[in-house]
Amino acid sequence: MRSAFHYFGWAFGFTAIGLLLSLWLGFVYEHTFSGAMSFFFVACVLAVLEISLSFDNAIVNANKLSRMSPLWQRRFLTWGIIIAVFGMRIIFPLIIVVVAAHVGPLEAIRLAATEPQEYAKIIDEAHVSIAGFGGAFLMMVALTYFVDEGKEVHWFAALERRLSACASVRGLELGFVLALVLGVTAIQPVHEQGTFLVAACTGLLTFLAVEGLGQVLDRGALASDVARGGIGAFLYLEVLDASFSFDGVIGAFALTQNLFLIAIGLGIGAFYVRSMTVMLVERHALSEFRFLEHGAFWSILVLSAAMFLQTLFPVPEWATGLLGVLFIGLSFMSSVRWKRANPEPCE
Repeated sequence: MRSAFHYFGWAFGFTAIGLLLSLWLGFVYEHTFSGAMSFFFVACVLAVLEISLSFDNAIVNANKLSRMSPLWQRRFLTWGIIIAVFGMRIIFPLIIVVVAAHVGPLEAIRLAATEPQEYAKIIDEAHVSIAGFGGAFLMMVALTYFVDEGKEVHWFAALERRLSACASVRGLELGFVLALVLGVTAIQPVHEQGTFLVAACTGLLTFLAVEGLGQVLDRGALASDVARGGIGAFLYLEVLDASFSFDGVIGAFALTQNLFLIAIGLGIGAFYVRSMTVMLVERHALSEFRFLEHGAFWSILVLSAAMFLQTLFPVPEWATGLLGVLFIGLSFMSSVRWKRANPEPCE
């Protein structure tokens, strides 16, 4: 059996480079050791959240990747990582900034690199739009996971069973988020109410569009067709990866508004997700940790609530990050305990 370093060697290398870059960015922007360590900490949290939030992505990818030839598996790990890191983790956040701040992409990059104070001012002015959009999208992602009548595994059993039972009420999660959006809109400053409402509704519509695309791609006929050819399966996996990574990209804005730090943190996570996918395929094992996915989705719910609250008053980024890590850590420990209490029977 191949060692873990065989699968995660590139991820380890990119992690070292990325974390050093985060320290350097901290010194450039903050000019203090504490500022550099703050950037370092946020990069670590973003990487951990991206890995945990994309655990289900790795499982889905592993199912599809197992049907591909070794050649296309390697291409998915190499070419795919370029698309994942530079496409979804750099270009996509840049588009969010461009749309929210009403500036051109080159101007946004120039401001981020050479005029951080002006860039921060633009981001701050666009913060209500970003938070409203991201909060609505992320809350739908989390609630859709828990409000599912087919969900059989529960971590916080009493609460999650009740949420699962609510799935019989069609559109409940959408109605809940809409009601919350209207409530938050009502207590926004008058000049921000329209901005927040439009952004939040756009986030809801984006989620519905992504969800609809996922259902189309998951249809058996289409899935079987694309799985037959190497390039078809490759493109199919890239579309799925983009859909899964969307929540992580949006959620990153709850931790930091620095474009380059987001790219570093999420890029580190993307490398581990790709490596994890290949390892799951080659070792024929899909899931080692029973409740880790639950912890990831609870952290998404925390991020969405934090983004809504940030439109009303300041919420420390470290507090949001620590809560997310806490949920993921607790779910990891619960998974380990469950596995020890329920060992697999010997053949």
